[in-house]
Amino acid sequence: MPSQEVLLKKLTRREFRARMQSSELKACIIPVAAIEQHLEHLAMEHDWRSVCHIAVSVAERLQPHVLVAEGLMAGISEHHMRHPGTLTLRPGTFLAVVSDLIDSVVRAGFRNVLVLNGHGGNVAPCNGIWAQFLRLHQVNLHFLPYWDVLGQEDAKELLKSGHRLPEDLPGHAQEFETAFGLAAFPENVRREVWTEQPDPTPAMATAETGRIFIERIVERVANYLREMIAGTRVAEIPPFHP
Repeated sequence: MPSQEVLLKKLTRREFRARMQSSELKACIIPVAAIEQHLEHLAMEHDWRSVCHIAVSVAERLQPHVLVAEGLMAGISEHHMRHPGTLTLRPGTFLAVVSDLIDSVVRAGFRNVLVLNGHGGNVAPCNGIWAQFLRLHQVNLHFLPYWDVLGQEDAKELLKSGHRLPEDLPGHAQEFETAFGLAAFPENVRREVWTEQPDPTPAMATAETGRIFIERIVERVANYLREMIAGTRVAEIPPFHP
């Protein structure tokens, strides 16, 4: 089967309409993340670029059934604002835009929607509102930080720094994120400064470790989405109170 486009933004309206009407499209991924400081050695786009890398890889693995919609690159990052260059949204702004993006793809015809998260600061606000989003949108709607598919055994096997799961991952600009960057976009890693920082753990990262982590994440997120499409992983929509 020839390769099918996995980015919604690259389709014309006719192409999208044809694929949706043929029942080929089964699910949509909406990536969300952050643009924020990542110590001295990682580019500020790290969270956003990482989650998009996972989202596109998953959609390619499941083609032609999954599209990646444009998501939200800025997240809830007030706790990083002492470092100039960080972008942040107020929680209400972030959640309103996420809801509008979900509404857009639901109205386009998707009944399985995965909001794939790449930034820890987005987790608590999304978890707190998700029951209301389920009531509002009435579809099989899931929120998943991509590192949640990893487990303690993965960390024990792969991390030299001794970080644990789920408590310590992804770890802000530590070994895991640095390894991810080395594997997926090495131009974003400033090796010349990573050993000058007080924390030595980023320098323990290797591209090979990053490749192993990414492969496991992509396979497990793809399985998560397969289960959504198959109807074996269904978000329970909370009832409205009488």
